[in-house]
Order: sequence, then structure tokens, then C-alpha cells
Amino acid sequence: MTSGLTRFGRFLPNLVTNTALRRYSSEVAPKHLWQIGRLNHIAIAVPDLEKATSFYRDVLGAKTSEAMSLEEHGVYTVFVELGNTKIELLHPLGDKSPIQNFLDKNKSGGMHHICIEVDNIQKAMEDLKANNIRTLSLEPRIGAHGKPVVFLHPKDCNGVLVELEEA
Repeated sequence: MTSGLTRFGRFLPNLVTNTALRRYSSEVAPKHLWQIGRLNHIAIAVPDLEKATSFYRDVLGAKTSEAMSLEEHGVYTVFVELGNTKIELLHPLGDKSPIQNFLDKNKSGGMHHICIEVDNIQKAMEDLKANNIRTLSLEPRIGAHGKPVVFLHPKDCNGVLVELEEA
């Protein structure tokens, strides 16, 4: 097997040069009736919301929101502004909170999900379903920003819980 120099200056077997790079290039991304947008936030489950908020606000100097309860989602949330994106601090609201389940398994807390914006959540859900990507609800719900959101099953997303939010 021979090698070829990629556009990134690395040598790869000819088997994966050019063709493989083009397949995953944004230049040939499949056309959809919806568009993926920017990273909206990274969510972190925390066992102590006040302590976590203080760390980002008082130690790192970030702007933080007031704590907000989202009963439909079973969480308290605080947003940490980072300029180009946000961190969402999640704390359980009630014993049946999905965040409480997460914290029972991860006592110190940790990354819970990432949130990516889409321009049309209904079309995105239709397309994802057609591609065998499961959602955790049949319909979008209103999220912390007052916009429709839906979560994608982590087993279908390389082990990551992905939230889509309509921009």
C-alpha cells in the first residue's frame, strides 16, 4: 500500500487520502431541509449549585444568571456566559429529576450534555428519525431559553447526550 500527503501535511495510505477526506468535508455535506448551527452550551450536572455558580462567577470572573427552576425538566439551571458560548449548570429539582439520577452515578457531577442550535427542529427530528437516530421525546419541549428543544439518545450519538435547540 502506498502513501499520499494529505492537505494537512500528514501521510496517509492512498486508501484513505482524498476520497475519505472529501467524504467528511463540509464542501460535500448532505443537503437537508434544516441547518445545524452553533454550539449553544455545554451542560454540567452539579451537586451544589451555589458552590458551582460561585466558582465560575467569583473565581473565574464569568457573568452568571440567576438560578431558574424548570419544573417540566426537573432541574434548576444557571447559565455561565463565556462570550462565544455558555455553560449550563444543572441541579436536580425533586427526587425524580434526571439530574438526580445522573448525580447518583456521578457524585461529583460532570458533563451532562451538549446543546447545538438548529434552524428547524421539526425538520431536524424528521430527518434524524429517517436516519434511525432516536429522540428522548416524541415532541420538542420548551427549554431554558424559551425555545423548543429535543434530546437525542446518547447510544445513537457516540455516547453523548445531544440537545437540539431551535435558534
